Amino acid sequence: MQRRMKRVAARRGQVALSTAAVVCVITATVLPRAAWAGPADGTDRAGADATRVERVSVAADGTQANDDSAQVSITPAGDRITFSSYANNLTPGNTGRNDRVFVRDLATGQNQQFGGPATAPPMLSSDGQVLAYLAPRFDHMALYQNHLSLGWSSSYTCSLNSCEASMGASERQQAFSVSFRYPEQNQRVEVRRPDTGELQTVDIIHNTASIRPSLSGDGTRLAYQDGGEQDILLWDWADNNVTYPVEGPDRAAELVQLSDDGNKIVYLSGADTYVHDIASGTALQVPGVRGVAIDPTGRYLLHTPSGTTGPAPLTLRDLQTGTDETVTDRPATAEIDSVSAGGRQVVFRSTAEDLVPDDTNGKADIFLRTLR
Repeated sequence: MQRRMKRVAARRGQVALSTAAVVCVITATVLPRAAWAGPADGTDRAGADATRVERVSVAADGTQANDDSAQVSITPAGDRITFSSYANNLTPGNTGRNDRVFVRDLATGQNQQFGGPATAPPMLSSDGQVLAYLAPRFDHMALYQNHLSLGWSSSYTCSLNSCEASMGASERQQAFSVSFRYPEQNQRVEVRRPDTGELQTVDIIHNTASIRPSLSGDGTRLAYQDGGEQDILLWDWADNNVTYPVEGPDRAAELVQLSDDGNKIVYLSGADTYVHDIASGTALQVPGVRGVAIDPTGRYLLHTPSGTTGPAPLTLRDLQTGTDETVTDRPATAEIDSVSAGGRQVVFRSTAEDLVPDDTNGKADIFLRTLR
């Protein structure tokens, strides 16, 4: 079934919409608890009281991971995180040294282990019930999904070469998007309709650069980029519009993330970060910083100094008040979906050995900073 797409402020490229069907399998193992850790004096490096740091890439008894951990994200409610790790001592009986995906319930300390190796940061649905990650499958790439409490699993082969994915919605809606080459000189983004399970396809003609799809929590809005033209595009299921470029006609941009509520788009341009408000069509310029992630409400921006491409200090900015709060002043990395709603928690990866006591493994660990 073909559907027409309305265009708004169309400038570059071609986009076509169609619908398709998708068959979307993995296994899970329950991991034991892990312990809290924090600064001995109960303060962070900026001197703020009631601030906690937890190293979350540890075994049930607090044993340190014996290999590097990476690529972490947190749910909007801040109740679960997912990360990948090469460590083989995070769960009993795991003697291999392959990259695996872990989900941790922060309230109970229970961990679940899944397959891998993940080729991109693993993702959790907005309600934390469904895990998704990209991993090789024979000579293909596949998107794997697993329901954490019901136990069902699925997989979807998406490309011979490479693919990107994003996830939103709840366990009942199970919305997700996948982009991949179709054919080799083009890209295709597939979005599952939250209420009916219908799959719509957005074909992006003559573009082979990264699309970096970012889906809203209800699965009805998708932000992505035309890497060839350096434009940021927004697709809306409600009126079947593709609006572009959101950054204006004369600015090259790189997409960071669409907020979980679907109202803000974060993108980079030059040495600055911009937060585009979809309702008003205006953008807030945040000069001299490199945006990394935005919280689900679109109010709190996680950023590093402009020009950084590797580990660097992390800062959380309240976009309403313009105030900054230090997450860590040690070199660290973070991904999209690394800030919980209201900027309460931030998850990140660091090799720093003085963020928590007794960090002696010499490996990159996953940390949770609680700010409020």
